[in-house]
Amino acid sequence: KSLSPSPGRSPPFARFPGSAPAMTKLKAYELRAKTSKELLKELDDMKAELATLRVAKVSGGAASKLAKIKVVRKNIARILTVYSTKQK
Repeated sequence: KSLSPSPGRSPPFARFPGSAPAMTKLKAYELRAKTSKELLKELDDMKAELATLRVAKVSGGAASKLAKIKVVRKNIARILTVYSTKQK
């Protein structure tokens, strides 16, 4: 069976602009390849992004931003896990 949509139908994310997941989750093997300094920089970026998403949530942001909060939180946890294992 083909994964493409039936003729005449748009793909699922094309119907709702901005609803496609903008941030993909970070892969642990990619994080393990980074240095500790790179991990800390990535962590700072993620925390800053989480702060802006929380502000958007309070000010009535789009649903896609609300869903992105979960992805960013999981990414932060992933970074911290890899960072702590590197310290050992």
